[in-house]
Amino acid sequence: MQFKNLQQLEFIVLMASLMSIVALAIDALLPALDIIGIDIGTTELADNQLLITMIFLGLGIGPLIFGPISDAIGRKPVVFMGFLLFIIASFICISATSLTMMVIGRILQGVGLSAPRTIAIAMIRDTYSGDYMARIMSFITVVFILVPIVAPAIGKGILDHYDWKAIFYIQLVFSVLVSFWFWKRQKETLMVSKRIKFTPYIFIDGTRELVKYKNTMGYTFISGLIVGSFLVYLSSSQQIFEQQYNLKNEFPYIFALLAISIGTATFLNGTLVLKYGMERLVSISLFAFFGISLLYILLYHGNTNPNVVILLIFFGLQFFSIGFLFGNLRALAMEPVGHIAGIGAAITGFISTIMAVPISTFIGRYVEDTALPLFLGFLICAGISIGILIYLKTSSKDKVVTS
Repeated sequence: MQFKNLQQLEFIVLMASLMSIVALAIDALLPALDIIGIDIGTTELADNQLLITMIFLGLGIGPLIFGPISDAIGRKPVVFMGFLLFIIASFICISATSLTMMVIGRILQGVGLSAPRTIAIAMIRDTYSGDYMARIMSFITVVFILVPIVAPAIGKGILDHYDWKAIFYIQLVFSVLVSFWFWKRQKETLMVSKRIKFTPYIFIDGTRELVKYKNTMGYTFISGLIVGSFLVYLSSSQQIFEQQYNLKNEFPYIFALLAISIGTATFLNGTLVLKYGMERLVSISLFAFFGISLLYILLYHGNTNPNVVILLIFFGLQFFSIGFLFGNLRALAMEPVGHIAGIGAAITGFISTIMAVPISTFIGRYVEDTALPLFLGFLICAGISIGILIYLKTSSKDKVVTS
């Protein structure tokens, strides 16, 4: 990695840290899902997946509140609002004695964490643009990926010595430390002259502005499909490896290994995106994602799970493809809407998440005895995404010919 100066390096690490609290709140909890389920009285394994998917619902709703506010009053105050809500929601989760209360707490945690997550993206767009923005997003994602690598191991380590509530306390400590660092070191990125007055119609006006940009909407839809398919893995991975393969002790290391696959691709993307461009990398990765899914289905349709090593190879290849998609899709969606980066990040994040949650919840219900439903979900989501991509490229060519 090459950076212009230490200030840019600190910006990258700080933005990654703001986004990493989301990963910590999700992934550190994975080894504890069955234990929490027993304590709060869940009766179905699939119900435990709600502890993961519902935080994403909050992550989708929250930006609609925090995005427009950040365009009106600046980025920094909104981050602190989000952290305050996250702290309150964490204590709701800690004191939960039922699935309903835990789900409420997780949704509110997601709403709170949507502030640092959304504002980090808006700050990146305030500061950078084009393929260089995608490069910065890639490096930020590399740092961000380090948390999913270690988070399940952290969660398991906490469980070995304490109970599941201690995982939430660790999240709280980390959020306080990051918010203090953000307060001391990060300057406001949205100049007063570029702020948009907050009105009751700001969301409606922002949506009207956003839908004018076909690429923004198209890449947002693709992002929702890819995130939705990946969220199925995220919410059911504990069930697959601990229940189907009886690898309870090995699960944190398996999860870390697959996270490294995404991180490696994201790291390479930071260099390759300047050479080949975002659109080309997205196209190649989507076709690879589709092809790998199809191969698995053809080989193992109607059979029991393959050897775990084979499953890991397929997952690793899938997630390597995904590593080239996450940052590039978000950057492509945000590129045309830099003039409304806050509301743009909010609405695009809302759309992709609201798509992802029902997709993952629906597919996840079929993950019972084998991992095959995961790959069927990957295949369908990738196929629809390729269709959208072809439409965008065709429309772009038609526009050039017409002009």
